[in-house]
Amino acid sequence: MVAQSQPRPAFPDVDRSHGSIIADGPRIVCAMSDEHVRANREAWDADAGDWVDRGRRDWAREEIGWGIWHVPESELGLLPDLEGIDVIELGCGTGYVSAWLARRGARPVGLDNSGAQLATARSFQREFGLRFPLIHADAERPPLRDASFDLAISEYGAAIWCDPHRWIPEAARLLRPGGRLVFIGHSYLSMLTFPDDDLPAGETLVRPHFGMHRFVWPDAEGAVEFAIPHGEMIRLLRSSGFEVEDLVEVRAPDDAEPPSDPLATVEWSRRWPIEEAWKARKR
Repeated sequence: MVAQSQPRPAFPDVDRSHGSIIADGPRIVCAMSDEHVRANREAWDADAGDWVDRGRRDWAREEIGWGIWHVPESELGLLPDLEGIDVIELGCGTGYVSAWLARRGARPVGLDNSGAQLATARSFQREFGLRFPLIHADAERPPLRDASFDLAISEYGAAIWCDPHRWIPEAARLLRPGGRLVFIGHSYLSMLTFPDDDLPAGETLVRPHFGMHRFVWPDAEGAVEFAIPHGEMIRLLRSSGFEVEDLVEVRAPDDAEPPSDPLATVEWSRRWPIEEAWKARKR
């Protein structure tokens, strides 16, 4: 059960060496000390325009649907009761997940490494008449107080673009006792079977299980993804103070249509999971 909500943090309440509240007008850009953080910011700032139409469609969705197949929350059951809880979305992009949660009674805060993505999120807040705080910062160094949230969530975002050995302990720090962590991204199997030079996922193991951690794809303009094996993830979650509640491996629904992202074919995704979601609770 999620811990009873406490008064939410006052904003702006940010260590400005690490991040800033995003509002219309000037802002302080957060400091970066790691190459992958800078590379991912530059890549997402450059690519932000390609995600505007998709972001608008997701903001307009009435039902919560996860991943490339938009599998309904009613089927996956990833979320706790949202009414009145404080939520931090780590790697919010255009902010659609936070929008979904806000409409269901949560009090979200969206954090993202890309100022250009957050500019899109701000424009959608005005367009859809729904406001919540947005913070320009790195999820490996979120500039927020300890024990401020009941739920930390990431659909892709930090789940794949941040080093898990850094962002997961930080998520634990931000959560109150009993708080939940939910994140969804590429499946472990997909990271072993994505071809080196193209998509979609294949049926051959392309790279080794042991040592998997950091991925730079040839066509990704220097962006860096992260993934670790299941055993290592379980140990990391436990050492960060979490109890693992579930690992949900996502299957393409029977009525699935070919996705706009060619991560996998429909046929592949009915045999193997292209995405997976972790659920954990802070002890």
